[in-house]
Formats: sequence, structure tokens, C-alpha cells
Amino acid sequence: MSQDLRSWIRRHLDPLEVREPTATPRAEFDPAMGVPPDAGTFVPAAVLIGLVERPEGLSVLLTRRADTLRKHTGQIALPGGRQDPGETPWETALREAEEEIGLHPRFVTLAGLSSPFWTGTGYLIHPVVGFVSPDAPLAANPDEVADIFETPFGFLMDPANHEQQERELPNGQRFRFYAMTHENRVIWGATAGVLRALYLRLYGAAVA
Repeated sequence: MSQDLRSWIRRHLDPLEVREPTATPRAEFDPAMGVPPDAGTFVPAAVLIGLVERPEGLSVLLTRRADTLRKHTGQIALPGGRQDPGETPWETALREAEEEIGLHPRFVTLAGLSSPFWTGTGYLIHPVVGFVSPDAPLAANPDEVADIFETPFGFLMDPANHEQQERELPNGQRFRFYAMTHENRVIWGATAGVLRALYLRLYGAAVA
């Protein structure tokens, strides 16, 4: 991948040293509802948006969650999880990626932070963007991950592939979210929302 593309992506992200994000958090739920009154109680978490540098172009590392997990069974996800006390978002993202898919931090070059993202399940996700070597050996942790795969970055960053869907929650409220379907894999909910927020970050406004 060219250094020009790397630099362009970096310019659109918050540098790692910045603790307060420049972008307002986006919500998994209907943005018209606003941030919930108890937003201050949300649990901090982080995910790694791993951009794999293939000769044919960038792709994004994704996983399918194990069928034995109690929550979000079988869903498509980015490597990540809850922040431990004292951790930075990038420390969490790298730790979780190594635990879940065996990605050693030495194969990742961190680029910056994308827009934070509220989830309906009570998490504030800090997406960490990093460039991943195509030679990085990966191994799924069977307790957490059923499959590791890559999806073309260009597909995920094409707004024509960002489908808006709606479901009804048990309490009767309507829940709106984005979904992206590639090769029979449906990326939806928080994962699609984080990727949509990255698209808006990179392409939604011009950056010099």
C-alpha cells in the first residue's frame, strides 16, 4: 500500500495521544432518540479495525463469534472487548486481537482512532485503526471465535452497500441499524455502525 494512502487515512483519524475524541459519538440506536440519559454509565470498550495490506488492496479483519457464547452468538464482529482499568483504547484493542485471533501486536502499525460509538447494550466503543501485515499468522480462540475472515475495505466503505434495516425490540420500540452483506455474511448492528462511522470519518467531509 502506498504511503500516500496511509497518510490520507491517518489525517482523518484522531491521533492516539488525543484522549478526548473530536467527533461526537454515534449511536447504534436511532440517532433521533439522542444519547440515553444514563450515557455516563456506559462501559468503555475498544475494537481493532485491522486494515490488511493485500497486493489487491486493503481488506478488513472480521470474525464470527463462537456459537457457544452467551451474547451475540454467531454474529460478525471486530476483534475487541471491554477496557481493563488503566488501559488505553489501543492497548485494549491489541490485547483483545491477540487473545481472540492470535494477532501479535508486532504485526500491527497503529494509525489512530475513529469515531466513538454508543451501543444499545451499554458500551462506549473506541475504534482503533491499524494497518496489519498480510504475513501475520492468525489463530482463532475457539472459546470466542468460530471464524476469521477478511472483507474488502472498498466494499465496506461504499455507501451503496450500507443498508438501513429496522427491528422491533421486546419493549415495542423500533430499532434502526445498518447492515452490509458480503458473500452471504451479514455484518450488522454495532459492527456495521462502527464501519459506517469510519466511512463518514474518511469520506463524509473533506480534510486537507
